[in-house]
Amino acid sequence: MKNIIPVILCGGSGTRLWPKSRRNTPKQFQAILGENSMFQETLLRVKDMGKPVIITGDAYRFEVASQAARLGMEVDIVVEPEGRNTAPAVAVAAKMVKERVPHGVMAVLPSDHTIGDQDSFDAALGVAIKAAKQEQLVTFGIKPDRPETGYGYLRVPTQAACAVPVEAFVEKPDADTAAEYLSSGTYLWNSGMFVFRASTMLDALARFEPEVLRHASIAYTNAIMGTDFIFLESEAFKRCKDMSIDYAVMERAKDVSCVMLDARWNDLGGWAAVWQESPQDENNNALKGDVTAIECNDCLIESSDRLVAAVGVSDLVVVDTPDSLLVAHKDQAHLVKNVVNQLEEAGREEHINQKVVQRPWGTYESIDQGERHQVKHIMVRPGESLSKQMHHYRAEHWIIVSGVALVEIDEKEQTLKENESCYIPLGSVHRLTNPGEENLHLIEVQSGSYLGEDDIVRFEDIYGRVA
Repeated sequence: MKNIIPVILCGGSGTRLWPKSRRNTPKQFQAILGENSMFQETLLRVKDMGKPVIITGDAYRFEVASQAARLGMEVDIVVEPEGRNTAPAVAVAAKMVKERVPHGVMAVLPSDHTIGDQDSFDAALGVAIKAAKQEQLVTFGIKPDRPETGYGYLRVPTQAACAVPVEAFVEKPDADTAAEYLSSGTYLWNSGMFVFRASTMLDALARFEPEVLRHASIAYTNAIMGTDFIFLESEAFKRCKDMSIDYAVMERAKDVSCVMLDARWNDLGGWAAVWQESPQDENNNALKGDVTAIECNDCLIESSDRLVAAVGVSDLVVVDTPDSLLVAHKDQAHLVKNVVNQLEEAGREEHINQKVVQRPWGTYESIDQGERHQVKHIMVRPGESLSKQMHHYRAEHWIIVSGVALVEIDEKEQTLKENESCYIPLGSVHRLTNPGEENLHLIEVQSGSYLGEDDIVRFEDIYGRVA
């Protein structure tokens, strides 16, 4: 399958999986079920194909690069200036694939789905590829196992292992209609996964949405081709309609086929789905982390860094993170998105970042804060460097906990080791680099009249964060 190019769509906020999923680290970057994130599991699913193309936003590009690197996989990362739904993303990817492989077949996959049966997925993909080479636009339909009201449906003539025509795309039904769909045997869940030749999709876009194709093509043609990222030209891409590829093409084209996928698929749209897909004990409890459950049934309980004990409860979702705790009835856990809305309206930040904040160079965690001081634990990965910067309102002390730090303050360099420290006066231009072969850990003590993250003036940055 080396000539098949996977295109992985890597956006979205995943509000239904708060507090584990946050705006800046959404669910696809979280290890929800196993040790790897869902994005990493998607990459591993396509490791025998061609070099993956990842479509993502500026906020996620470093996390995409970092997680792919930890798997030892090379990827092409295309950065959208802003989210415009899936049609413009697919248009850009199709232009890119056709340019590199003129008759190439592309497999468009979301980054936040789970597949429990890789062999069945590979078999269905093989059927889809054959149909795509016959100029078909192919979608995957999931064999339903319950009357689900949260998914769109595909009406097909039969649930067969071959590619069959799609008779209709159907919106999310009510409960009674979903039950009818399940019993009929001619409806499948719409998975949002597709396979087609790049040229076939480009022809379809030219027919149905020529303006989307035109602006997406300009955005790609004028993109900045960086060493690690491809930055789409902003103005042209923003002129693309905000629309899905389903609505733009798939629902309107005639040559659309469906391949049934029966591979334990799930999009993990909420905590109830996570409970359903997680290993469970003899009382149907899914427990993760330091958890003690006594006389509990049908619960999902997860702890990140401390003991969580539950006694005599049933059908609960309990997710404990360092800064937030969610307790919900499993049947109402989908309403967690309302919590996120309230946090946003209140101007809080627990829906934006985890307590441990990811940066391209490593992580930081605020461990104490007052009116005029803040204490952070900073970790810098080997070979990485913070930007050359200064602050208008705060001074800083750095105390090295482990590793080696190369510190530059007003053009003077010094090397600091464990238990050594330095002082950065207010207004001094400084930079921190890890020249060693292991993670650098330090404590940063900030003091001043304003301690916000926006009090940073960058002069140089190896991650392209300086205009």
